[in-house]
Amino acid sequence: MRAIRLHAFGPADHLVLDELPDLTPAAGQVRVAVAASGVHLLDTTLRRGEPGPIPLPELPTVPGREVAGTVDAVGDGVDDCWLGSRVVAHLGMVPGGYAEQAVTAVGSLFRVPDGVGVDAAVAAVGTGRTAQGVLELEPPSADDVVLVPSAAGGLGWLLVQAARARGATVVAAACGERKLARLVDLGPDLLVDYGERGWDDVVRAAVGGVTLVYDGVGGEVGRAALELLRPGGRQVLFGFSAGAPTAFDTADVVDRGISVGWSLGPRMAALPGGIPGLAGRALHRVATGEWSPLVTGYPLAEAARAHADLEQRRAMGKVVLRPGA
Repeated sequence: MRAIRLHAFGPADHLVLDELPDLTPAAGQVRVAVAASGVHLLDTTLRRGEPGPIPLPELPTVPGREVAGTVDAVGDGVDDCWLGSRVVAHLGMVPGGYAEQAVTAVGSLFRVPDGVGVDAAVAAVGTGRTAQGVLELEPPSADDVVLVPSAAGGLGWLLVQAARARGATVVAAACGERKLARLVDLGPDLLVDYGERGWDDVVRAAVGGVTLVYDGVGGEVGRAALELLRPGGRQVLFGFSAGAPTAFDTADVVDRGISVGWSLGPRMAALPGGIPGLAGRALHRVATGEWSPLVTGYPLAEAARAHADLEQRRAMGKVVLRPGA
């Protein structure tokens, strides 16, 4: 099988296409002929050899933890009824997704519903499960004015759709004309370029402040968003693509009368069904048409370009590798 391997930590061009032996599923496992493999921003951190929430892998390694495709082999103890099934899975702490084949425990599988493409299925079990958790922890209402920085990203795209569906007033923020043009399709009430000086003043003038911020950007953008919150407003932190989380202190919370909270980790895992439950509910949203993920796809052999585009914020939506391309 063909697979992308990392032999030494470093820049994106350290990801190389190798030929490896076919995989054999162990007892309780299935082998998936991979049609789509999700690329996460965390993958780029691990590739660089930087510490994070997941331990650095032993090298060489096949990165990636989100796969969708067809079951083409089963291990001992696995019902043959899985053979030929379209499935999607998150591989958990064990990488191996950037390849034509992946093995995983049968219990980690979700059947891909009819009418759902493999790209969308990968988006659901990857960024979709996080978006689902954020929404369950801090749901929007029709009375909210919701600000979504990085709205053209995989998570932001789904959060905008969810807030619109609840009847909220939605401010979608992104950096650059190309991303703003793509966001027009979602019909937000206001589009702003947070790369432009004074973007927060534009928001303040248009809607008089916001009541809910879904913040996966952090840094100066996250701080400016926090200062847009009206009394009683909420800011949900779930990432910091800018390089540092949004800075705030007790005085911000007390003096402004706002709430700020981190949503990932134990808090999200404590939701009903844990992280797998969130993935299942996210996949259901996609299957019913409530969510339509935005995807940027690359051939498997171009994993290095996918990483570079993700790091440089050129890619939009969920980044997916396609082994068959």
